Amino acid sequence: MITGAAMICSPKPSRPSQKKNLSAAKAAFAHFRNSLLTHFDCEEKTLFPTFEAKTGMRMGPTQVMRMEHSQMRALLDDAVDALERGDADDYLGLADTLLIMMQQHNMKEENVLYPMCDQHLAAETPELLAHLETELTEA
Repeated sequence: MITGAAMICSPKPSRPSQKKNLSAAKAAFAHFRNSLLTHFDCEEKTLFPTFEAKTGMRMGPTQVMRMEHSQMRALLDDAVDALERGDADDYLGLADTLLIMMQQHNMKEENVLYPMCDQHLAAETPELLAHLETELTEA
C-alpha cells in the first residue's frame, strides 16, 4: 500500500573533478535532495500523524523515522556544502554514509512501519494514498 509512494531513485554520485562534472553533480544532487525531502515531508505531515492518531503510538517507529530523517537532512546539507566547496572526497564520503543510512532506514520502513500502517490504516488507505499522491505531485 504505502510502498509505492515511498520509492525514491537516487542518482549515482560521480567524482566532480571537472567544472562541468561539478555542475552536473550539483544539479543531480539538488534534484535528489528535493525528492528525498519531499518524501520526508509527506511522511511527517500526513502518514505519521495519521498512524499516531489511529494507534496512539507516538514513541515507536514514527519517532525513530523522524530522528533518522533529521540525521539524513544533516547529511544532505553537508553534502551540498561539500559540492559548493568542490570537495569531491568529502562529498563522496557523505554520499556513501547517506546511502548506508537510507538502506537501513528503508529496511525499517518496509519491514516495520509500512506493515504496521497496512494493519492499522486499512480503512483509511484510499483517502490516505490520494492525499499522499497529491502532496507528491504538488511538491
